[in-house]
Amino acid sequence: MALLARLSLAPDEEERIRANMDEILAYIDKLNELDTREVEPTAQVGDPGMPMRDDVVTNRPDPEGMLANAPASERGYFKVPKIIE
Repeated sequence: MALLARLSLAPDEEERIRANMDEILAYIDKLNELDTREVEPTAQVGDPGMPMRDDVVTNRPDPEGMLANAPASERGYFKVPKIIE
């Protein structure tokens, strides 16, 4: 895996990671022994989160209002100093 991830690991790091992977795979094997035929598949556990609402525009664009406080405007756009010569 280190080769695929393009990691250079010291021998002691390789051994530590190998031991961790062995523990993870042993735990997965233990989970695979469980009988889950009666368990309904779920996409989410707990509350579904925030309820969805309709996507409705509540603040209509107002170009004149947006430009009212601009230091400078020209033809309906903000006028800014030129930074590229």
